[in-house]
Amino acid sequence: MKAKSKIVIIDYGAGNLRSVANAILNSGDVPVISDQASDIDEALAVILPGVGAAAEAMSNLKRRNLAEAICRYIADGRPFLGVCLGMQVLFSNSDEDGSVECLGVISGRVLMLPEGMKIPHMGWNQVKQNVKHPIFTGIPDNTNYYFVHSYHAVPEDKAVIAGETEYGIRFCSVIVRDNLIATQFHPEKSGVYGLRLYQNFINLAKY
Repeated sequence: MKAKSKIVIIDYGAGNLRSVANAILNSGDVPVISDQASDIDEALAVILPGVGAAAEAMSNLKRRNLAEAICRYIADGRPFLGVCLGMQVLFSNSDEDGSVECLGVISGRVLMLPEGMKIPHMGWNQVKQNVKHPIFTGIPDNTNYYFVHSYHAVPEDKAVIAGETEYGIRFCSVIVRDNLIATQFHPEKSGVYGLRLYQNFINLAKY
């Protein structure tokens, strides 16, 4: 059996792939960008980035036979990081594009941000850390991260909410459940502390 020795960034036609790859390279690791389910199965750690809409993302994941591989990988308790849309598609369904059935890894819905706020929510905003966790190692509480999104995730189990952000409402911006981590913001666009978050994730995967 092939050794699990690589950081896999999933290519499903809706990702911020090059920026994420550069962030991983900054940590000293060489990532593999792949649209192959077999690479997910063999990975040391997997990252699901995302820029785009839920319906197209789910269509692409299913068409490329990646949806089942992702669910299987997470169910095995292996290190997984979802980013922005890559976080939202982990939920049961999304109100984007009507109603879209998503991966169902996390019970809950993805809802539009409240009326009265500029949408999309774009720019820097603070992340309040709700828990102490290795993913936040070396990152001060209320650090600013870069957001670009119109929808926000609402998990049924509030215990998975590791970070929150204020934008009209207080919404979930970081999820932690076992070896599953997800962020609504883009660490790869968030300067030194974004790079630190990726480094922390890689460290968790290795050790």
